[in-house]
Amino acid sequence: MGRRRRSTPGLDGLLLLAKPAGPTSHDQVAVARRLFGQPRLGHAGTLDPPAAGLLLLCLGRATRLLEFLVGHDKTYRGELVFGRATTTYDDHGETTAEADASALTAAQLQAALLNFVGALEQVPPPVSAKKIDGVRAHRLVRAGQTPELPAVPIRIDRLDLLDFTPGPAAIARVRVRCSTGTYIRALAHDLGAALGVGGHLRGLVREAVGPFTLAEATGLDALATLDPAGRRAALRPLRDCLGDLPRAVLPPEHWPDLLLGRALPAAEGIEGPVALLSAEGDVLAIAEGDGEIWRPRKVLLQPPSSQEA
Repeated sequence: MGRRRRSTPGLDGLLLLAKPAGPTSHDQVAVARRLFGQPRLGHAGTLDPPAAGLLLLCLGRATRLLEFLVGHDKTYRGELVFGRATTTYDDHGETTAEADASALTAAQLQAALLNFVGALEQVPPPVSAKKIDGVRAHRLVRAGQTPELPAVPIRIDRLDLLDFTPGPAAIARVRVRCSTGTYIRALAHDLGAALGVGGHLRGLVREAVGPFTLAEATGLDALATLDPAGRRAALRPLRDCLGDLPRAVLPPEHWPDLLLGRALPAAEGIEGPVALLSAEGDVLAIAEGDGEIWRPRKVLLQPPSSQEA
């Protein structure tokens, strides 16, 4: 088992990172660790290397709140090319089928898009991070195998056609708002198959994750120009990681019991998971309530000796 990374005190929060096309998400995490001097850093929602856009990074104590970020809906802007299908469902794979898409019209594409809105079953791309018997599918492909991935339930709330360029290799730009776990590469592939000409994804930008947008994000190059105080100022507070989790204020007189992991009176009668906050909005803990008591599940409150002066 790997050892848990030690956290640099005081460097806690959520970073909205603008990832460029090219590096892997893990590459970006590694650079951010060095830049902030914070070994304890994780991310929510991997972006493929060719994709750009919003990547959520959690630093320090915020890594304990990652589970509340990974389920957010996402918004993407993608460029789809019709007339060619590939092994990877994007333009980096080998061609598996080709056709002349000159006859495809914007009206036909718009009609086809309607069939991909709502609750769906989607088969992930064979070159993906999905696991089969504990092994990621892309590793099986590299080993010469052809993995068969089961369909998974997804949801597409909006699928808007932004513009369309007809031709033998017709090009469409779309915006997709979807549930987590949706592969836009698979959407391009399935759309091409439904239209009878094949299709693949040529470019992808993640524009939003839940309430967070790419317009609010900062790239690593820009962060590198800041001093430590400036980089610290780019971090959002822990409470921004909580999503729709119910919240309640825990009075200071109960903090000693919280630090000991003791059950606490549920003053507001909340049942299920709840975030316990200070009056100032600092996240103290995640607890489980039964209407009468709160049982601490994750304590983020720091003992007085570990807090900064």
